[in-house]
Amino acid sequence: MKENLFGKSLDELTSLVKGLGLPGYAAKQVSDWLYLKGVDTIDKMTNLSKPARIDLSEKYNIVLHPHKSVQVSTDGTKKYLFPAGEGRFVEAAYIPEKQRATLCLSTQVGCKMGCLFCMTGRQGFQGQLSAGEIINQFATLPEKEKISNTVYMGMGEPFDNLENVLRSLDILTSQWGYGMSPRRITVSTIGIVPAMREFLDRSGVHLAVSLHSPFEEERMGLMPVGYVYSLRDVMQTVRAFDWGRQRRISFEYIMFRGVNDSDNHVSGLTKLLNGIRCRVNLIRFHSIPDTPFQSSEEAVIIRFRDQLSAKGIVTTIRASRGEDIHAACGLLSTKEQTCPELRSPDLSVPLLP
Repeated sequence: MKENLFGKSLDELTSLVKGLGLPGYAAKQVSDWLYLKGVDTIDKMTNLSKPARIDLSEKYNIVLHPHKSVQVSTDGTKKYLFPAGEGRFVEAAYIPEKQRATLCLSTQVGCKMGCLFCMTGRQGFQGQLSAGEIINQFATLPEKEKISNTVYMGMGEPFDNLENVLRSLDILTSQWGYGMSPRRITVSTIGIVPAMREFLDRSGVHLAVSLHSPFEEERMGLMPVGYVYSLRDVMQTVRAFDWGRQRRISFEYIMFRGVNDSDNHVSGLTKLLNGIRCRVNLIRFHSIPDTPFQSSEEAVIIRFRDQLSAKGIVTTIRASRGEDIHAACGLLSTKEQTCPELRSPDLSVPLLP
């Protein structure tokens, strides 16, 4: 089978063309055709000689996978279903606003982290996305030219697929790729500490950490990853990094009624985040089947925001978008489109490979 050129980095393309006896600068020519000009066949790379195109075509091709279906919310949000291998699919959400348009990308088919409030976690884990499959969600989107911001907050835990995520970021932000500003991209994690450190060292995009409680044991009850990487380790990693002025750290906080929305939690967050220049995003919980959780009441969420703001912590309430098509935070899942034998997540599966 021929190997797909789409999703390869400039370094990979350089090695590839040299292996075919072509000059190194041909790699930049190929990347321009792939990412800037968006050709779908090697034969259209007209600044390469015809023999070079023939040699490339013998071993390589260009394969992208357009979406299989789209659902449109009453608020304008669109949820796209993309193929990701035999019998596998992922979802991506396009979120238009007055001043910007955001694409929410997926990085895995399902997820192995088992967070109790997330539909993707309920699906279990079926596989990693390659860099090309991650970027495919961007490259084939009908609204591609309108996208101003990208968030890695869809299906899967990005830092459980770190190398492919970093490769995809390289393609998105490099001038030989799509040239998107790193300041327009945010990657979210539940706190896989070694990968967090590597991500901070090797990329320039923003980081969002799923927090959901300032208290260790309570957070572990919501997010089993806490048994592997403690909240203390996560915060030590955050505090050890020099954030400067150009790179942001934010904390995601889903509001659960009677669980993590008390004055005591405000005090705990204030202590936990003391001295960190950050933003806290409060998120309404979007109900999933067979869950004991409910979202905090609106008045409670507003009071929680105001109390944190009064403590000097920049705090916002994230607007819920696409809830009617299950595109809102925590609702993405493709279990119904995958093989029927797939079961709910087996909590005995290791959190990390």
